[in-house]
Amino acid sequence: MVFRLIIVLFFFSVGAFSQEKYIKHTISKGENLTVIAKKYGVKPKDIAEANPDAPKVLKLNSVLLIPNNNKKGTTKKTETIANTTPAVISNSNLHEVQEKENLWVISKKYNISVEDLKNANPTLESDDLKIGQKLNIPSKAIVSIDNASKNQKTEDQKILSSTDVEVVVEVKPKETKYIIAKKYGITVAELERQNPSIKRKLSVGYLLKIKTSKEKADQQIKDASITSQTQVAEKAVVTSENTGQITEAGKPEVIPSTSDVEVVVEVLPKETKYAIAKKYGITVAELERQNPFIKGKLPIGYVLTIRTSKEKAETLQASKVALVAKDTLGSPVQVAENLEVKRDSSTVVRVSNHSDLVNQLIVNATENIGVRYRSGGTTRAGFDCSGLMICTFNNFDIKLPRSSIEQSRIGFKVNSEEAQKGDLIFFKTNGRRQINHVGMVVEVLDGEIKFVHSSTHGGVMISSTREPYYGRTFSQVNRVLQ
Repeated sequence: MVFRLIIVLFFFSVGAFSQEKYIKHTISKGENLTVIAKKYGVKPKDIAEANPDAPKVLKLNSVLLIPNNNKKGTTKKTETIANTTPAVISNSNLHEVQEKENLWVISKKYNISVEDLKNANPTLESDDLKIGQKLNIPSKAIVSIDNASKNQKTEDQKILSSTDVEVVVEVKPKETKYIIAKKYGITVAELERQNPSIKRKLSVGYLLKIKTSKEKADQQIKDASITSQTQVAEKAVVTSENTGQITEAGKPEVIPSTSDVEVVVEVLPKETKYAIAKKYGITVAELERQNPFIKGKLPIGYVLTIRTSKEKAETLQASKVALVAKDTLGSPVQVAENLEVKRDSSTVVRVSNHSDLVNQLIVNATENIGVRYRSGGTTRAGFDCSGLMICTFNNFDIKLPRSSIEQSRIGFKVNSEEAQKGDLIFFKTNGRRQINHVGMVVEVLDGEIKFVHSSTHGGVMISSTREPYYGRTFSQVNRVLQ
């Protein structure tokens, strides 16, 4: 009887020792030795030594023995862990990659660095992510359950006490997600998160709900008020060529310049709004104001009514007469043409209104955000990187070579610190020795270059040289507009 008691006590002490020395862990989806080791504050090598029979590829729901570094007060420690177990911001310590997300976007979402994200996912072969891919989120991005529950309870109170306000915005013609997001001081991703229905297409007239700072909202209201007052004032002005009396609206009557004339112009094949506006010395906005029906497309053969200076009209008329005379007589008549854009793919394209053209190029390119990647594509059915640049610049009668390597040979190189909006930015990706990727600079701030491009894994999108992948593969910046 005494002998049996001794044997029972022996096994009990061994069991107690075993429980004290190791902790049992059930493997969850997406976990590896590195992730589990970090969770328990031990080394992956220690876990491997404690489980010599465990397979190299861990199986879901299998059990591992984890060395217990703190043998004393195990029960107390277990209670503490139970009370303060971290609750990951995303479910089960994992993040599922969404459309248009990359490592930089995900790291910002969880307030961690890209390096931390890579360390937590050692099997990640490159920065290219696939939609639906699962990523482990490191412990830096977690908060305690107590804090999470408190945050949930006080979330509504925070919204009320925050300086942020919610505004309703109507999408206007030619407005893109990028332009609207920048106007209200948020990212395109944040705009889509607040308005999930616009992830694919942004329709004119659609009402967006945007949460932004009170200062930004007040500024936009102020700008809208000024624009509205200007439009009302313009409508209230009575135009007269003979008098300068005060109108009923109390505004001095605007007398059009006697040097201005009205001309009728027929839209020719391959002519764009930009080319016509420049030819007659006005802006695209003014051309559309004078001809409201062309705010959408510009049909070939459409007759435009354009008000321009008398000198400009006479110069263009003289050019037409000279060309007709040349065709009729067959003699070479030299005509001094006032070309605003010189098409020359081997040098810099010189334009009269650089800022206006650059802004319109950016608007035109960012309107394609969300269009899928397509090798050899040059239309909205799908773009490759050089195809997006060709289509964008071609809309303004500027011809670019077909490939990114050929585009890198036009214009002139500038230092990355001197990069400006409208410049072309080039990369050597996939470990290649020559340039094979191109985008257009849309913003430069504090050494960071943001560019619009067509990516193989995300289609047309905006990326940054602060992202490790593009920082590593950056090659050069070329200025093609002067």
